[in-house]
Amino acid sequence: MRPEEIEEMRRLPLFDGVDATHTEALLRDSFLQRFPAYVELAHEGELADFLHVVVDGQVEVFSAYRDRETTVAVLGPGHSFIVAAVILDRVYLKSARSLTPARVLLIPAAAVRRIFSADAAFARALAQELAYAYRGLVKELKNQKLRTGLERLANWLIAFDLEAGTKGRFTLPFEKKVLASRLGMAPEVLSRSFASLVPYKVSVRGSNVELGDIEALRTLAKPMTTIDDGAV
Repeated sequence: MRPEEIEEMRRLPLFDGVDATHTEALLRDSFLQRFPAYVELAHEGELADFLHVVVDGQVEVFSAYRDRETTVAVLGPGHSFIVAAVILDRVYLKSARSLTPARVLLIPAAAVRRIFSADAAFARALAQELAYAYRGLVKELKNQKLRTGLERLANWLIAFDLEAGTKGRFTLPFEKKVLASRLGMAPEVLSRSFASLVPYKVSVRGSNVELGDIEALRTLAKPMTTIDDGAV
Protein backbone atom coordinates (compact mmCIF):
# COMPACT_ATOMS: atom_id res chain seq x y z
CA MET A 1 0.00 0.00 0.00
CA ARG A 2 1.03 3.58 -0.61
CA PRO A 3 1.79 5.74 2.47
CA GLU A 4 -1.43 7.74 2.04
CA GLU A 5 -3.44 4.49 1.84
CA ILE A 6 -1.84 3.17 5.02
CA GLU A 7 -2.73 6.41 6.78
CA GLU A 8 -6.32 6.09 5.54
CA MET A 9 -6.54 2.50 6.79
CA ARG A 10 -5.36 3.53 10.25
CA ARG A 11 -8.59 5.51 10.61
CA LEU A 12 -10.83 2.48 10.13
CA PRO A 13 -13.02 1.71 13.19
CA LEU A 14 -11.31 -1.69 13.43
CA PHE A 15 -8.08 0.02 14.56
CA ASP A 16 -9.61 2.53 16.96
CA GLY A 17 -7.54 2.43 20.17
CA VAL A 18 -5.27 -0.34 18.89
CA ASP A 19 -1.60 -0.02 19.81
CA ALA A 20 0.26 1.75 16.98
CA THR A 21 2.85 -1.01 16.65
CA HIS A 22 0.11 -3.64 16.35
CA THR A 23 -1.73 -1.58 13.74
CA GLU A 24 1.53 -1.16 11.84
CA ALA A 25 2.18 -4.91 11.96
CA LEU A 26 -1.30 -5.71 10.65
CA LEU A 27 -1.18 -3.16 7.84
CA ARG A 28 2.34 -4.14 6.83
CA ASP A 29 1.08 -7.64 5.98
CA SER A 30 -2.22 -6.52 4.44
CA PHE A 31 -3.42 -5.78 0.91
CA LEU A 32 -5.76 -3.03 -0.23
CA GLN A 33 -7.45 -4.20 -3.40
CA ARG A 34 -9.99 -2.77 -5.82
CA PHE A 35 -12.64 -5.10 -7.19
CA PRO A 36 -15.20 -4.55 -9.93
CA ALA A 37 -18.81 -5.54 -9.24
CA TYR A 38 -19.70 -9.23 -8.90
CA VAL A 39 -16.28 -10.59 -7.98
CA GLU A 40 -16.33 -13.41 -5.41
CA LEU A 41 -14.17 -12.46 -2.42
CA ALA A 42 -14.70 -15.44 -0.12
CA HIS A 43 -16.02 -18.89 -0.93
CA GLU A 44 -18.14 -21.03 1.39
CA GLY A 45 -16.31 -24.16 2.55
CA GLU A 46 -12.80 -22.77 2.04
CA LEU A 47 -10.45 -22.12 4.95
CA ALA A 48 -10.46 -18.47 6.04
CA ASP A 49 -7.21 -16.92 4.85
CA PHE A 50 -8.05 -13.21 5.23
CA LEU A 51 -10.19 -10.90 7.30
CA HIS A 52 -11.93 -8.67 4.77
CA VAL A 53 -12.80 -5.06 5.63
CA VAL A 54 -15.02 -3.05 3.30
CA VAL A 55 -13.43 0.36 2.69
CA ASP A 56 -15.65 1.55 -0.19
CA GLY A 57 -18.62 0.03 -1.99
CA GLN A 58 -21.02 -2.75 -1.06
CA VAL A 59 -20.42 -6.44 -0.47
CA GLU A 60 -23.07 -9.17 -0.49
CA VAL A 61 -22.69 -12.07 1.95
CA PHE A 62 -24.61 -15.07 0.61
CA SER A 63 -24.97 -18.85 0.62
CA ALA A 64 -25.92 -21.35 -2.07
CA TYR A 65 -27.43 -24.84 -2.03
CA ARG A 66 -27.85 -26.78 -5.27
CA ASP A 67 -29.54 -24.33 -7.65
CA ARG A 68 -30.74 -21.98 -4.90
CA GLU A 69 -29.06 -18.95 -3.39
CA THR A 70 -29.90 -16.58 -0.56
CA THR A 71 -28.51 -13.23 0.54
CA VAL A 72 -27.50 -13.19 4.20
CA ALA A 73 -26.41 -9.55 4.44
CA VAL A 74 -25.30 -6.54 2.43
CA LEU A 75 -22.34 -4.74 4.01
CA GLY A 76 -21.03 -1.24 3.47
CA PRO A 77 -17.86 0.69 4.39
CA GLY A 78 -16.31 -0.06 7.77
CA HIS A 79 -17.75 -3.56 8.15
CA SER A 80 -15.64 -6.71 8.34
CA PHE A 81 -16.47 -10.21 7.14
CA ILE A 82 -16.40 -13.20 7.82
CA VAL A 83 -14.96 -12.62 11.31
CA ALA A 84 -15.85 -15.84 13.17
CA ALA A 85 -14.14 -18.08 10.62
CA VAL A 86 -10.96 -16.02 10.86
CA ILE A 87 -10.79 -16.03 14.67
CA LEU A 88 -11.57 -19.74 14.96
CA ASP A 89 -9.37 -20.73 11.99
CA ARG A 90 -12.31 -22.54 10.38
CA VAL A 91 -13.87 -22.65 6.93
CA TYR A 92 -16.20 -19.92 5.72
CA LEU A 93 -19.87 -20.77 6.31
CA LYS A 94 -20.88 -18.11 3.79
CA SER A 95 -19.57 -16.66 0.55
CA ALA A 96 -19.09 -12.99 -0.28
CA ARG A 97 -18.93 -10.95 -3.47
CA SER A 98 -18.74 -7.31 -4.43
CA LEU A 99 -22.12 -5.84 -5.37
CA THR A 100 -20.58 -2.62 -6.65
CA PRO A 101 -17.02 -1.58 -7.45
CA ALA A 102 -15.32 -1.82 -4.07
CA ARG A 103 -12.11 -1.34 -2.18
CA VAL A 104 -11.45 -4.08 0.35
CA LEU A 105 -8.66 -4.39 2.91
CA LEU A 106 -7.41 -7.97 3.21
CA ILE A 107 -5.68 -8.74 6.51
CA PRO A 108 -4.02 -12.18 6.76
CA ALA A 109 -5.96 -14.42 9.16
CA ALA A 110 -2.84 -15.55 11.02
CA ALA A 111 -1.90 -11.92 11.75
CA VAL A 112 -5.45 -11.21 12.96
CA ARG A 113 -5.33 -14.11 15.41
CA ARG A 114 -1.88 -13.07 16.65
CA ILE A 115 -2.87 -9.47 17.39
CA PHE A 116 -6.27 -10.59 18.72
CA SER A 117 -4.39 -12.38 21.51
CA ALA A 118 -2.03 -9.47 22.17
CA ASP A 119 -4.15 -6.31 21.96
CA ALA A 120 -7.31 -5.82 24.04
CA ALA A 121 -8.59 -2.93 21.90
CA PHE A 122 -8.30 -4.99 18.72
CA ALA A 123 -9.99 -7.97 20.40
CA ARG A 124 -12.78 -5.67 21.57
CA ALA A 125 -13.30 -4.28 18.05
CA LEU A 126 -13.60 -7.79 16.63
CA ALA A 127 -15.92 -8.81 19.47
CA GLN A 128 -18.16 -5.86 18.59
CA GLU A 129 -18.21 -6.95 14.94
CA LEU A 130 -19.24 -10.44 16.03
CA ALA A 131 -21.90 -9.06 18.36
CA TYR A 132 -23.40 -6.84 15.63
CA ALA A 133 -23.38 -9.77 13.20
CA TYR A 134 -25.09 -12.02 15.75
CA ARG A 135 -27.77 -9.46 16.56
CA GLY A 136 -28.31 -8.86 12.86
CA LEU A 137 -28.88 -12.57 12.27
CA VAL A 138 -31.32 -12.78 15.19
CA LYS A 139 -33.29 -9.84 13.77
CA GLU A 140 -33.28 -11.42 10.33
CA LEU A 141 -34.45 -14.77 11.71
CA LYS A 142 -37.36 -13.03 13.44
CA ASN A 143 -38.11 -11.04 10.28
CA GLN A 144 -38.26 -14.20 8.16
CA LYS A 145 -40.27 -16.31 10.60
CA LEU A 146 -42.74 -13.77 11.98
CA ARG A 147 -43.66 -11.81 8.85
CA THR A 148 -45.15 -12.40 5.45
CA GLY A 149 -43.14 -11.49 2.37
CA LEU A 150 -45.30 -8.39 1.86
CA GLU A 151 -44.65 -7.24 5.44
CA ARG A 152 -40.90 -7.80 5.01
CA LEU A 153 -40.90 -5.69 1.85
CA ALA A 154 -42.95 -2.91 3.46
CA ASN A 155 -40.62 -2.75 6.45
CA TRP A 156 -37.53 -2.74 4.21
CA LEU A 157 -38.94 0.17 2.20
CA ILE A 158 -39.63 2.17 5.38
CA ALA A 159 -36.17 1.43 6.78
CA PHE A 160 -34.34 2.32 3.56
CA ASP A 161 -36.35 5.51 3.14
CA LEU A 162 -35.17 6.53 6.61
CA GLU A 163 -31.58 5.71 5.65
CA ALA A 164 -31.96 7.72 2.44
CA GLY A 165 -33.15 10.82 4.29
CA THR A 166 -36.91 10.26 4.70
CA LYS A 167 -37.76 11.95 1.40
CA GLY A 168 -40.36 9.42 0.32
CA ARG A 169 -38.40 8.60 -2.83
CA PHE A 170 -35.13 6.82 -3.48
CA THR A 171 -33.24 4.59 -5.90
CA LEU A 172 -32.83 0.94 -5.01
CA PRO A 173 -29.23 0.41 -3.86
CA PHE A 174 -28.86 -2.89 -5.73
CA GLU A 175 -30.64 -5.02 -8.31
CA LYS A 176 -34.16 -6.25 -7.60
CA LYS A 177 -33.01 -9.87 -7.68
CA VAL A 178 -30.63 -9.08 -4.79
CA LEU A 179 -33.44 -7.35 -2.89
CA ALA A 180 -35.65 -10.40 -3.46
CA SER A 181 -32.96 -12.70 -2.13
CA ARG A 182 -32.33 -10.36 0.80
CA LEU A 183 -36.03 -10.55 1.69
CA GLY A 184 -36.21 -14.34 1.26
CA MET A 185 -38.41 -14.46 -1.83
CA ALA A 186 -38.18 -15.26 -5.52
CA PRO A 187 -37.88 -12.31 -7.96
CA GLU A 188 -41.36 -12.95 -9.35
CA VAL A 189 -42.79 -12.87 -5.82
CA LEU A 190 -41.08 -9.53 -5.26
CA SER A 191 -42.75 -8.17 -8.40
CA ARG A 192 -46.15 -9.33 -7.18
CA SER A 193 -45.46 -7.85 -3.74
CA PHE A 194 -44.64 -4.46 -5.25
CA ALA A 195 -47.91 -4.68 -7.20
CA SER A 196 -49.74 -5.46 -3.94
CA LEU A 197 -48.38 -2.21 -2.48
CA VAL A 198 -49.97 -0.01 -5.16
CA PRO A 199 -53.06 0.61 -2.92
CA TYR A 200 -50.59 1.96 -0.33
CA LYS A 201 -49.31 4.44 -2.97
CA VAL A 202 -45.99 2.71 -3.50
CA SER A 203 -44.79 3.42 -7.03
CA VAL A 204 -41.86 1.59 -8.68
CA ARG A 205 -40.40 2.58 -12.04
CA GLY A 206 -37.26 0.63 -12.81
CA SER A 207 -35.01 1.14 -9.80
CA ASN A 208 -36.81 4.31 -8.65
CA VAL A 209 -39.24 3.98 -5.75
CA GLU A 210 -41.73 6.53 -4.45
CA LEU A 211 -43.65 6.15 -1.19
CA GLY A 212 -46.77 8.26 -1.60
CA ASP A 213 -48.36 7.47 1.78
CA ILE A 214 -45.77 6.50 4.36
CA GLU A 215 -48.34 6.29 7.17
CA ALA A 216 -50.48 3.82 5.24
CA LEU A 217 -47.35 1.76 4.60
CA ARG A 218 -46.50 1.87 8.32
CA THR A 219 -49.99 0.60 9.14
CA LEU A 220 -49.31 -2.42 6.95
CA ALA A 221 -45.70 -2.95 8.04
CA LYS A 222 -46.09 -2.40 11.79
CA PRO A 223 -42.34 -1.76 12.33
CA MET A 224 -40.92 -3.37 15.47
CA THR A 225 -38.00 -1.86 17.35
CA THR A 226 -36.30 -5.18 18.10
CA ILE A 227 -36.34 -6.14 14.42
CA ASP A 228 -36.14 -2.93 12.42
CA ASP A 229 -34.18 -0.40 14.49
CA GLY A 230 -30.52 -0.61 13.50
CA ALA A 231 -29.51 1.19 16.70
CA VAL A 232 -31.03 -1.51 18.94
